[in-house]
Amino acid sequence: MAQPYTVKVLEHSHVAPPSGSVSTTIVPLTLFDVLWFFCNPIQRIFFFELPYPTLHFTETILPHLKHSLSLTVSHFFPLAAKLTCPIPPNKPYLRYNEGDSIPVTVAESDLDFNHLVGNHARENRAFQSLVPNLPTARLSPDTEQVAPVVALQITVFPNAGISIGISFNHVVADGSSINHFIKSWASIHRSGGEALASLSLPYHNRYVVKDPGEVASTNLKYLLTWDYSIESTPSEAVPQDKIRITLVLNQAQTEKLKEWIKTQSRNKKDKELGPIRISTYVVTCAFMWVNLMKLQEKLEESETGSHPFNDDKLCHFLSLADCRERYELAVPATYFGNCLAFFFVSEKRSELMGKNGIAIAAKAIAKTISGLEKGPLIGAEQWASKSWEILKVGDFVTVAGSPKLRVYETDFGWGRPKKSEVAHIGAYGAFSLSECRDEEGGIEIGLVLDRKKLDLYKEIFVQGLELEHPFSFDS
Repeated sequence: MAQPYTVKVLEHSHVAPPSGSVSTTIVPLTLFDVLWFFCNPIQRIFFFELPYPTLHFTETILPHLKHSLSLTVSHFFPLAAKLTCPIPPNKPYLRYNEGDSIPVTVAESDLDFNHLVGNHARENRAFQSLVPNLPTARLSPDTEQVAPVVALQITVFPNAGISIGISFNHVVADGSSINHFIKSWASIHRSGGEALASLSLPYHNRYVVKDPGEVASTNLKYLLTWDYSIESTPSEAVPQDKIRITLVLNQAQTEKLKEWIKTQSRNKKDKELGPIRISTYVVTCAFMWVNLMKLQEKLEESETGSHPFNDDKLCHFLSLADCRERYELAVPATYFGNCLAFFFVSEKRSELMGKNGIAIAAKAIAKTISGLEKGPLIGAEQWASKSWEILKVGDFVTVAGSPKLRVYETDFGWGRPKKSEVAHIGAYGAFSLSECRDEEGGIEIGLVLDRKKLDLYKEIFVQGLELEHPFSFDS
């Protein structure tokens, strides 16, 4: 019988901005925001070493955390707002009223803190006990809906550490904006309540995002046709009965992989690869895309004893590109909201499963990213429909997080996090990426798998695709 992994709730509270600091405000949704109505809540957990008993934490540390959170929310007030979805044709929006707040749960866990912050195999359900529940807002053609957009949970591991878990509705903000909020909270807490420097303040003018044509309306209209019933949803929510692992690629390994990819392309006399940048992000995503496709194939072959796949069928990789500071859009780096362009990469299964599959995947991803320079909003009116069609068909992989977020630079005054986990991975075929905590230039990859797939995946790593690159795999 599976372990329940429950926590003891110590209190439920709400933290609002200081009285009078934020007036009632309507925040419109942009073409980047409306695309996320189909998405389950996004969840991230930060683990910090803090060897104090629970009473010391609740009496000494928690009040300062709440006070600094209140000051921070006054700058990031859309996080305390409510997402309002009126009956069409009225458009959804965010509304902040005086006194609106962020729900905060404080809990105590008897789980092994040091076990949770490792890279080895851990029960995924343990992490779901460390993030708060958040209702998912859905568009409806005949009912107005109102929903909170963020919830926080602070969990104490007595005499070991704490975790800070956040669940947020992607409609309100993307990872860059939430990262800005968390780092700002950490900075204010670390400084004892001092205000943020002006250069660190979020930029809230959403009218800076120009809609070329009717991108937002087109995607909203399509989203209203979706059937959100359990039976028709093409991807499960966050899986519980699975195993979470962290893979680490150091800088030397990713550099060798880049060189191998370039060598394979030169051997094929491919002239197109030269000007295309094969970045660490590109090679890591290509590596994971191919390996996850191989894992699916090996599992099916082991269960059926045959090759059940159509080699001409397209496999898909879905990802996002930050559009802040792109000259075409002129959106500042501190813009708060969503500012992500969707991009889609498709290749035949036979190409990905071949000897040079990683090189082919890397080239395809790099070319697609390079193509965004022609205009990140080209084809934007089809982002919702294309995403849904790929989700329904399957055979796709996507990625959450980014090494550019620098999550291990989040310091509340207790030092760097011992670990940061993207808790929602496993839903929508996602793996996660972040910078490596312990080595500059390294990459941490979060992955959630069925227990029966763990050995098969380890075998794929050990084989190394005959690239002669030893990858670390801590199980």
